[in-house]
Amino acid sequence: GTFALYSLICRHVKVSLLPNRQVADEALSTYKLEHPPEKNHDSCVKRYLEKHKWLHTALLLLVLLGTCMVIGDGLLTPAISVFSAVSGLEMNMSKEHHQYAVIPITCFILICLFALQHFGTHRVGFVFAPIVLTWLLTISGIGLYNIIQWNPHVYKALSPKYMFMFLRKTRVSGWMSLGGILLCITGAEAMFADLGHFNYAAIQIAFTFLVYPALILAYMGQAAYLSQHHNSAHAIGFYISVPKCVHWPVLMIAILASVVGSQAIISGTFSIINQSQSLGCFPRVKVIHTSDKIHGQIYIPEINWMLMVLCIAVTIGFRDVKHLGNASGLAVMAVMLVTTCLMSLVIVLCWHKPPILALLFLLFFGSIELLYFSASLTKFREGAWLPILLSLFFMIIMFVWHYTTIKKYEFDLQNKVSLEWLLALGPSLGISRVPGIGLVFTDLTSGIPANFSRFVTNLPAFHRVLVFVCVKSVPVPFVPAAERYLVGRVGPVDHRSYRCIVRYGYRDVHQDVDSFETELVTKLGDFIRYDWHRRTTQEDDTVRSNESSSESRLAVIGTVAYEIEENLQPESVSIGFTTVESMEDVIEMAALPPTTTVKRVRFAVEEEDRYEEDEEAEAELRSELRDLVAAQEAGTAFILGHSHVKAKQGSSVMKRLAVNFGYNFLRRNCRGPDVALKVPPVSLLEVGMVYVV
Repeated sequence: GTFALYSLICRHVKVSLLPNRQVADEALSTYKLEHPPEKNHDSCVKRYLEKHKWLHTALLLLVLLGTCMVIGDGLLTPAISVFSAVSGLEMNMSKEHHQYAVIPITCFILICLFALQHFGTHRVGFVFAPIVLTWLLTISGIGLYNIIQWNPHVYKALSPKYMFMFLRKTRVSGWMSLGGILLCITGAEAMFADLGHFNYAAIQIAFTFLVYPALILAYMGQAAYLSQHHNSAHAIGFYISVPKCVHWPVLMIAILASVVGSQAIISGTFSIINQSQSLGCFPRVKVIHTSDKIHGQIYIPEINWMLMVLCIAVTIGFRDVKHLGNASGLAVMAVMLVTTCLMSLVIVLCWHKPPILALLFLLFFGSIELLYFSASLTKFREGAWLPILLSLFFMIIMFVWHYTTIKKYEFDLQNKVSLEWLLALGPSLGISRVPGIGLVFTDLTSGIPANFSRFVTNLPAFHRVLVFVCVKSVPVPFVPAAERYLVGRVGPVDHRSYRCIVRYGYRDVHQDVDSFETELVTKLGDFIRYDWHRRTTQEDDTVRSNESSSESRLAVIGTVAYEIEENLQPESVSIGFTTVESMEDVIEMAALPPTTTVKRVRFAVEEEDRYEEDEEAEAELRSELRDLVAAQEAGTAFILGHSHVKAKQGSSVMKRLAVNFGYNFLRRNCRGPDVALKVPPVSLLEVGMVYVV
């Protein structure tokens, strides 16, 4: 949720700290704004946010805080869910014995739960719905029994006046108890995290007609029981109200339901870490997609085992449901508070509503959440310190990684090599072209990266077909496959050099290297055909001569082709398009200033408009395609930078600690770019680079 709102804000306002944003990204079909550009309101809030750079950092820190609290909740929820369910054994054991049984059984269940994660959610998902349904029907049935048996008039407690009477009578102690009351809803709100898998109607119906009535009946039943059994108020609130004849079945169902609830939050933790990694906010970790059919079901081994160890440590360390509840309540409340703050920004910046409406929204919901959050903070020494400590630990990791990633990009930008230098490389300088395809991976979306110049300096040769590949994330959940590849030329046709920008959304599945290499060559072939047809229809020789000595316009190669100009000139050119099998039509579109309307012109291919190719141009096309095929058969080499980062002289102590020790420690102990891209070692060429940031 926090990343979804943040990416939505970044699409409308220039607050993203990553400097690789392109005008071409705004042409994505999933990048649609709620209002067309000509109707956008240039509000004072938007201008103020874009003007002050420190607010960009503050906004990112707020998002990271919410994200880290979710990760902390992913650690605490399995512990408190399983521990509270197993605590039902206390009813059948003496105090001396149950403390030696509850903790070991809880730890055993947690170990089994995390050990089963690598099988994937889909393999055990078919039992989730029956277990949750059985659990909800069970607690509602017990609640209804207790209402009828002990106090049928407890329904009057639904009146809000009793809430005010309670707070007026108890005052400070009543306010402090809100942190515990918060636990009544910390499972129910997780339903709305499933909006990515179910539609609105499904969740509204399930919550309104099943979950909410079941919870109300369960809590009313416990209240009815306690109203007649004041002496048992110190005992476990739920299990003490369960009839003895059904105690063991309810205990088993509760344990199964706790496992299901824990599974959901663990999967959510994997997803949010994967999204953080895609947006450059988390070190590279191994992501395994456990389902070929259902998107979003992933498994991260490193995070799984870390969560398991921390979960067991927390369970053994606290040994108390109350302390675990205080910690979990604070984490959940912090996430809600961050979400409300981001939502108020969305109301102004994305929905273009009056700022007073966003302020009223923030005051209404924020005051309620702040009341609960402040009550949770009073339990700081009784467990609430844990999510704060965990969130600070993860925030430091994420911010250090994100900050250094940006500084590395800025270093690459300042040290990139001119195109003239690349074109001057040739036999006269002792440089030779060898067979094969060289894929030079870089974070730059334009220009020649410094790691390539270092490569050629140390090894005076490069491949016959050269492709500068930039794999970047854009602030949208998904990028359609037909719009993923931006392809253009680098230099003249006979140089056989290209640029390919591969765009992924933060929830997209990255391809393995084999399918990526095959698809990349296919897209290059499509681009060569498209570019050749564009040249044959271009009558202006001056334009063609200019393109031969510079980087050509980038074209989105897919079912539909978009041509992008990064020169910010307000023009829109349309062309006809002949036989290319993988494209239906072409839209040529220029990158325009924010105040200019972008025009899209679509031309259908008509038989009578077919252009008769001249023999010379067709021979050039066939020659370039033959070179591409021959290079693919000769083999592909992946050229990556092996970076070492150090802070500039004169940097502050904090920066030196963060960059020299923090980032480099994470870089050495996490997966490298070659592992993340799944590059086979036999095809890997690493170029050592020292970044001074």
